[in-house]
Amino acid sequence: MVRLEEVEDEEFNKVQIGEKDFNDDDDDFTDTDSEISDDDVIAPCNGGESIKDRVLALRDMLPPSTRRRIISSYETVKGYAWYGLTLSGKTAWVVSTSALLLGVPFILAVVEEQQVVEAEKEQRMRDMGNELITPGATSAGQQQGRPAL
Repeated sequence: MVRLEEVEDEEFNKVQIGEKDFNDDDDDFTDTDSEISDDDVIAPCNGGESIKDRVLALRDMLPPSTRRRIISSYETVKGYAWYGLTLSGKTAWVVSTSALLLGVPFILAVVEEQQVVEAEKEQRMRDMGNELITPGATSAGQQQGRPAL
């Protein structure tokens, strides 16, 4: 049989800071519904506890079966996230190396072909310009064919 016993908290019975000087005289009390002032901010009382200690204390609030289920769910999500990141990293590696090995030479070939086309176009425009300036004259590289006598 389980017997319950009430335990008094010693800290609860102690007089708190600021309570010693407290009196019930409300003559100097003014209620202002304005914004929060610096007096309203309560300084955190750590009592020597760190955040880690507080989180570890929360562990006792959950039953072991619930903790196992939460940890199992967390591990599953972490596994899927790790798999997704690994797969996307490998995919990015394959795509980037393929682009470098196949795309760059192709782009260089296209640019070179475009330069050749531009050079041919420029040569034709020079020939047409020479024809307009001196009609009937031939360019230095071309000889006009004459019948032999």
